[in-house]
Amino acid sequence: MRYSQIIGKTKKDAPKDEESISAQLLLRGGFIHKEIAGVYTYLPLGLRVLNKIVQIIREEMEAIDGQEMSLTALQNPEVWKKTGRYDDGVVDIWFKTKFKNGTETCLAITHEEPLTNLMVQQINSYKDLPLYAFQFQTKFRNEMRAKGGLLRVREFLMKDLYSFDKTKEDHEKYYERAKQAYIKIWERLGIGDETYITFASGGSFSKFSHEFQTVCETGEDTIYLDKKKKIAINKEVYNDEVLAELEIDKNNLEEVRAIEVGNIFPLGTKFSDALGLSYTDEDGEKKPVIMGSYGIGPGRVLATIVELRNDEKGIVWPENISPYKVMLVGLNLENEEVKKQAEELYEKLISLGIEVLYDDRKDVTAGQKFADCDLVGIPCRLVVSQKTEGKVEIKKRDENETKLLTDIELLNFFK
Repeated sequence: MRYSQIIGKTKKDAPKDEESISAQLLLRGGFIHKEIAGVYTYLPLGLRVLNKIVQIIREEMEAIDGQEMSLTALQNPEVWKKTGRYDDGVVDIWFKTKFKNGTETCLAITHEEPLTNLMVQQINSYKDLPLYAFQFQTKFRNEMRAKGGLLRVREFLMKDLYSFDKTKEDHEKYYERAKQAYIKIWERLGIGDETYITFASGGSFSKFSHEFQTVCETGEDTIYLDKKKKIAINKEVYNDEVLAELEIDKNNLEEVRAIEVGNIFPLGTKFSDALGLSYTDEDGEKKPVIMGSYGIGPGRVLATIVELRNDEKGIVWPENISPYKVMLVGLNLENEEVKKQAEELYEKLISLGIEVLYDDRKDVTAGQKFADCDLVGIPCRLVVSQKTEGKVEIKKRDENETKLLTDIELLNFFK
């Protein structure tokens, strides 16, 4: 991609109404555009990062037998009324509206009800189970105060997986598989060392649910962390009784701030009972399906990574989710020899399947190009100029050292 043509220009100053470092850097770097409070457009650079995060999550969900589908954002209120969650006194963040014919509808805040309702048509016998369905779908929540850029928004992409099992024992086995899949996701995204399984409230579903909290000074949540055991307790359930049950010594706990990047919930039979989702077992007895819910917000994960991976110059992307692997910076492009070398190198990198963003701008100073390169945070910078005298300068984003390589040496390096 040629930087002169990209949608999304860098900005020198951070927006005054954005407090979080991730929002400031993503807006300044041309990754996202703020439409209104809590609603953001992903520009090409941002969408490339988001799609890479989504693909990693997708691969790990498929590895635990998840089947991908896409449910509707517009919802049938009658389904939600059966579980009592359409009442504003129960859930107060709905976006509700009406069609032209007067029929009421709403925008999805989550998808337990509609998917359970759909599964009534799919599940009849024990032979139909287990089933595991997931999606990447836009959710809408009427948050009172959206803040933190992508960390708390009103419209966002959610990966939600739902499990349907015959017995509690089967559910618990899958629940553990999902937990391990989540751990793999954080590792692949480069935040495994900072992300901890955290005991949280199970609400009306169970005593505990499990959150995945990434330790970060700017996080909204307070957790009590046992680093040796790699587990934590959310402040909302922190008490002596819980400590005793989990066999955790209070003296080993550290109070830290964190960002919730994912969660998993046992749902039991709450939704299957309300919506009539049952199966006939081997003895001909009718039983309710046991369910679980497993969520990740890819946009929030993206912002969390930026909160952790930045310096005074800008973002420092992990290589596997960076929008491009290489940023090629062309200087002195009015010089035909330099321009020819830069263009040929650009084409060679593309032919090798290397993702490259080529800064071919002619009306921008070298200082501005280097500043933009650091702000955008692509892991590897290549420079072609008169000073490089036919060679290519290579520098990694998180290092100060530069090297001069011939084109052949450089291509061998990438091979």
